[in-house]
Amino acid sequence: MKIFHCSHCQHLVFFENTQCVQCGRQLAYSPRSDEMLAIDPEAQSDAAPEPAVRLCQNYVEQGICNWAVDPEDDDPLCLSCRLTRVIPPLQHLQSVGLWQRAETAKRRLVVNLLALGLPVRDSTLGANDGIHFEFKEPQAGQVVLTGHHEGTITLNLLEADDVLRERLRAHFAEPYRTVLGHLRHESGHYYWERLVKNSPRHGDFRSLFGDESADYRLALEQHYGIGPREDWAEGYISAYASSHPWEDWAETWAHYLHMTDTLETAQGCGLSMQPQREDEPRFLPEELGQVMQSPFETLISSWFAVTYLLNNLSRGLGLADAYPFVLNSTVIAKLRFVHDTIALARESGTPDPDREAA
Repeated sequence: MKIFHCSHCQHLVFFENTQCVQCGRQLAYSPRSDEMLAIDPEAQSDAAPEPAVRLCQNYVEQGICNWAVDPEDDDPLCLSCRLTRVIPPLQHLQSVGLWQRAETAKRRLVVNLLALGLPVRDSTLGANDGIHFEFKEPQAGQVVLTGHHEGTITLNLLEADDVLRERLRAHFAEPYRTVLGHLRHESGHYYWERLVKNSPRHGDFRSLFGDESADYRLALEQHYGIGPREDWAEGYISAYASSHPWEDWAETWAHYLHMTDTLETAQGCGLSMQPQREDEPRFLPEELGQVMQSPFETLISSWFAVTYLLNNLSRGLGLADAYPFVLNSTVIAKLRFVHDTIALARESGTPDPDREAA
């Protein structure tokens, strides 16, 4: 994620902010210009001919969004919110809070995907190969499974409850579990169907990840029933990735999105690591160039340096490692495959209406 500044006073602001603490103006993120717009109260008043900035309906009415809508767009929802087809009942503040956390994570995902040059088509508007989200809070006697099916990404909103999510993380012995991680993982399933399935890369995918035609339901039953394969750490980014080739791809895809977002943030913050010893990790932001289009070798070497720093800082605070993963040669090869798949999709130049609107 790039670093943002208030368009009025140029004070540092964050992607999730709704107000500048320096000048006090309300803020709205513009997907078209990729900046945080400071809203002029006079321009937004009823007396003005037309608002200078159109705010997302979910920003105005629900307070769960902080995006602007393109002036030429007739949709009352922003580029991100319009991708959500199902929301929880809003009678309770807890439900609104969970929904807000889910939408916040989704907005970061959408920006990450657009920055990578990936198509983000809105299936709610009739795109046959589009994507949409369903955020569901389980009701009495109802089971909601987080997952993906034919362009629909479903999230059990209880994952947005920090306490409940931590219980699940500990129960499944996972080193990492976040709402953003879930959405990135499920988007991987969607883009596998868009970019790999029946493509020239399908054969290479099977050589590296395995044959996805293996019984998926049986594979998950075995994973949850008897546990992951004992040697999973030798070739998979996580234990869950070893359950089936589809999950291996989705876990690797999510990890690649983690990498690119974090590296872009580190670069934007001006982070530089130039140790006195030549054998210690170095991070030179100028070598990355434009992160989302940087060569894979540069990305992975920069990533090793940044994760080294992250873990050292976490230990200094008495916390567990912020990056509890090990990237061996097999996992790196899979990450390279994801990188190359995204690069090919970007270079194909397939027009995408939603990306052009952004």
